Amino acid sequence: MNEDLLDRVVDVYRRALQRWNARDAQGFAAQFAADGHLIAFDGSATNGRTEIASTIAAVFQNELTGIYVATIREVREIAPGVVVLRSVVGMVPPDSANLNQVVHAVQSVVFVDRDGEVQILLAQSTPASYHGRPEVAELLALELEAARRSQRVKH
Repeated sequence: MNEDLLDRVVDVYRRALQRWNARDAQGFAAQFAADGHLIAFDGSATNGRTEIASTIAAVFQNELTGIYVATIREVREIAPGVVVLRSVVGMVPPDSANLNQVVHAVQSVVFVDRDGEVQILLAQSTPASYHGRPEVAELLALELEAARRSQRVKH
């Protein structure tokens, strides 16, 4: 296992969330490979760093986005230079100090190390609805609330 690679993957993931939280579409997209893909919470897909940047810039221009709070659950190299990161995320809306439980999500992110540069190849957010399992949804809410407190998220 390549611990240095795994550490660099976590750094890129955290930087992507930081750039989102700063409403920096170019900085967010810069974490993706030129041929990277983003599948958003609503299922919309964007392909390539340029499209990701323009789509996210439009989101930031037209919406008041929340601040991501994340807990990384797993980081694992699945092939040489290919890493999967799994996390759970929540968002603190711009008009609140509390998480919006309606938009909790599970993220699966595939990273590639190309010539020493780690980039996101695919990022997908899936709603964490947990239909019929309110106890699981509650545990996720508690986990993300603890992450929010430790990250001291405020608007």
